[in-house]
Amino acid sequence: MSTEKKNGNLVAIITMFFLFAMISFVTNLAAPIGVIWKNQPAFEGSNFLGMLGNMMNFLAYLFMGIPAGKLLSKIGYKKTALVAIAVGFFGVLTQYLSGIIGVGAEIFSLPANFFVYLLGAFIAGFSVCMLNTVVNPMLNLLGGGGNKGNQLIQIGATFNSLAATITPMFVGALIGDITKERVLSGEVTINSVNPVLYIALGVFAAAFLILLFIPIEDPDENRKKRSEIKYEHSPWNFRHFVLGSIAIFIYVGVEVGIPGTLNFFLADISDKGASLDPQKAAAIAGFVAGTYWFLMLIGRFLGSLVGGKVSSKTMLTFVSIVGIILVLLAVLLPKNITTLMPVFTGSSFSMVQVPLIALFLVLCGLCTSIMWGSIFNLAVEGLGKYTAAASGIFMMMVVGGGILPLLQNWIADISTYQASYIVILVGLLYILFYALIGSKNVNKNIPVEVE
Repeated sequence: MSTEKKNGNLVAIITMFFLFAMISFVTNLAAPIGVIWKNQPAFEGSNFLGMLGNMMNFLAYLFMGIPAGKLLSKIGYKKTALVAIAVGFFGVLTQYLSGIIGVGAEIFSLPANFFVYLLGAFIAGFSVCMLNTVVNPMLNLLGGGGNKGNQLIQIGATFNSLAATITPMFVGALIGDITKERVLSGEVTINSVNPVLYIALGVFAAAFLILLFIPIEDPDENRKKRSEIKYEHSPWNFRHFVLGSIAIFIYVGVEVGIPGTLNFFLADISDKGASLDPQKAAAIAGFVAGTYWFLMLIGRFLGSLVGGKVSSKTMLTFVSIVGIILVLLAVLLPKNITTLMPVFTGSSFSMVQVPLIALFLVLCGLCTSIMWGSIFNLAVEGLGKYTAAASGIFMMMVVGGGILPLLQNWIADISTYQASYIVILVGLLYILFYALIGSKNVNKNIPVEVE
């Protein structure tokens, strides 16, 4: 390999790492920004409305999951990545413009700029969906496949988890304490998170320019040809895949709903919330939610160490049971029992006093960390030539990350935050069912050899 090509690949690899981080960065902006929106006077503290940005972000997967795969087949990996980056830039820019366009106007008794923000979240969701489709195989290609390619993917996943950890902390630190008085006085607005959006815009713009000028070969020359083959069956003919798709839908909702609603709970300074110091509530909420994502990073690392020795079924069964116990404790214990909890602040750990139930929910990050990979492995086992189509369907099912947290926060509005975690509990029970029973392949008579 020439020095010029090697250097070009190194720059491309670093760019992919940043894009891997951006997937999580953009996705995890929604919940902490929702804290600002829900405290607007017109929202009357509605958690449901505060979570709508998250919903719009994930709703994009439902529309773009399969088209992203088809776009990949038609124009290739590099062009798809460029399109995804451009769409992401426009989505973040639209969210930024929500602090300018429609301010002071109303639509359906809600601030008009809120709908601009929702549009931006939806557009950003298209970008994240496309990036999810293309980043993994591109890193594998740039690493030359094999162990090196897998190593780059694992490093990329680490950047992804790190961004998920930092994002709620960063936003929480920027907006500080959220009170109606500060919102009414204009001290806290959607513009308070502009520094975060500037970073996102800069990374997207830089990534686009870098990727545009780096020559990258397509990792699969036969991809388009295979995509045109018409098969007699489809992944939907496999019971364990159908149940696995439902499990992925539920899992993403569980993964997002636990820290998203926890963020709302800890930042809520009303009697319904966690009763934290009003001057520090939003910042503490961001740090605690960030620690959940940090534990997911740790869990993925530990999962990679034992994954070669322990089956996906065993791992999924174990973490589901532990997750059920933790959430059950969070639902049943009184919220006024507090404990000191170490939280990751981005550079170090510090001790903060939080409700004990918050600690149990944060520990769920260790459980949810390995669920995606385990469910995916069980659901596509034995699918052979139908695996590619199954991957596209899985991307559609990510929409669960928008729907279930929305349902959860509607329950939080009409009842309590703790009661809303019954949605999470039921979801974990289904994932346990899938691990024990639903993942069994009962359609072994369908020909699935790779062509």
